[in-house]
Amino acid sequence: MKHSIASRLALGFLVLLVLFALAVGVLFTALLSSHTLRAKKEEMSAQAAAIAASLAAPSTEQNADTTPRGRGAGRGQGSPGGPWGGGTGATLRLLDAVTAGNAWVVDENLQLITGGQGQRTYQYTDLPPAAEQLVKEAFEGKEAFSEGFSDLLQTPTLTLARPLYAGEQVTGALLLHAPVAGLRNASTQGLLLLLYAMGAALVLSLLLGALLARWMVRPLSSMRDTALQLAGGDYAARTGILRADEIGQLAASMDILGQRLQEAKERDTQLEQMRRDFVANISHELRTPVTVIRGSLEALHDGVVKAPRQVAEYHGQMLLEIQGLERLVNDLLDLSRLQSADFQMEMEELNLCEVISDAVRSARQLALKKGVEIITDLDCGLLRCRGDYSRLRQMLLIVLQNAVKFSPANGQVGIRLKEGSLQVYDQGPGIQPDDLPHIFDRFYKARTQQNQEGSGLGLAIAGQIARRHGIALSAGNQPGGGACFTFRLP
Repeated sequence: MKHSIASRLALGFLVLLVLFALAVGVLFTALLSSHTLRAKKEEMSAQAAAIAASLAAPSTEQNADTTPRGRGAGRGQGSPGGPWGGGTGATLRLLDAVTAGNAWVVDENLQLITGGQGQRTYQYTDLPPAAEQLVKEAFEGKEAFSEGFSDLLQTPTLTLARPLYAGEQVTGALLLHAPVAGLRNASTQGLLLLLYAMGAALVLSLLLGALLARWMVRPLSSMRDTALQLAGGDYAARTGILRADEIGQLAASMDILGQRLQEAKERDTQLEQMRRDFVANISHELRTPVTVIRGSLEALHDGVVKAPRQVAEYHGQMLLEIQGLERLVNDLLDLSRLQSADFQMEMEELNLCEVISDAVRSARQLALKKGVEIITDLDCGLLRCRGDYSRLRQMLLIVLQNAVKFSPANGQVGIRLKEGSLQVYDQGPGIQPDDLPHIFDRFYKARTQQNQEGSGLGLAIAGQIARRHGIALSAGNQPGGGACFTFRLP
């Protein structure tokens, strides 16, 4: 089962799910980190705004003489003086105590007004390179963030720089520090939760994928078994799959194939039986005349018959038998040609009424011997159709001769054409119900005294000619007695 479709489908599902989980994990981590950092920045911004409002200093014009100037003055820890003296200095000391030194106030010369009192004291030289650019942006009236103080504070830190105003003039910069280790821990925990959830979902999806793959492969296994049965000659095998998808369509096509193969097998069986019946029938038809001819020749050859009159009778009997054999051979050839798909008839435009009249004239020669009258009833003198004149005449003549043969002496045979339907009827005994289904079969002859002569191929030939012309030929009995053959013209 290493290379089975189910294994490949399950493996494909697993690979797709892993790739999907990786993509979701990366996207989730990026979005979570971005959202957490953005939320933290918003929180720090609001906190810095509150602190800046509490540190509002008096106008610099009133205290200009006390403001430190130059980078050489007071590079270390500053003391609340100048604009940050008095009450503001007390506020700075309180702020430094409340924020545990995480809120610094620096002037434009990077002098720390407050920054870590009670904690570690930082000097100008301790400040990172990013401090000057951050303070510069604050004195330009901008709010900026930086992570450059992480090494100085010995922990991952996010620093916000916000300008402090005295009136409309920036008098200092507020540096608010916030550790981000907790943010990263939160992101890591969120990622772990996501990984746990994706792992559980992956296991569940793999189980569902395996079930889905098995559900998809099961009908394929059934179709494989059916195909093997069909290959083994069991054409009755069916998949039994009823689905509306492509697999169901394939199964339906295989069932149709099995049905066609079964029908073909049945036809082959019928053809084989017909072949056997044909050989048996032709053997039976040939046995009698051959036996008669052989017996007559042996009698003449051995001198058993010597009287001229008897010799003439034997010659006449052999001639009749040979003529019968000739008719049988001709009928077999005609039937064989008509049943061949390659046999082409000489189709042409003709008047069917002329064909009927020609066949009736020929049949009257046989009818005169029995005193049978043939009457015609044609509702028109012109009926155009396309067909082979000689074959249509042969078809009608076979049926007329058959009607004359079964008609009593001095009886009547009628032929009637009305509304595109041609009927030939007689006043004979009719057709027995058991004989009706086989009336057009080869070598089939009703066991009656009138039907002792003939090969049993005439009506089969007539049926083949009718079929080749698209004519529906059927046989039945009239209500008042006698047989009736009906030709329904196309």
